Amino acid sequence: MNVCVEAFIEQARCMTQEERVTALDALQELVAPPNAAWQETWALEATDRIAAYERNEIEAEDFDSVMARLRGEFLNK
Repeated sequence: MNVCVEAFIEQARCMTQEERVTALDALQELVAPPNAAWQETWALEATDRIAAYERNEIEAEDFDSVMARLRGEFLNK
């Protein structure tokens, strides 16, 4: 591992959880800069989904139930 990377990891061990999340967000932006068109499209999709839920056109599923189903489907193959 690169010396700079090792030093960064050591510094991360001393950070609070909030500081680690901030550092990860900054690294994510370096690796994959935000795409404004994608963000706008996803914001519209999310707004549409919430509106459909509020109109009782779609149902919400319990997160833990969905994750258990997906784990069984994809991890137990």
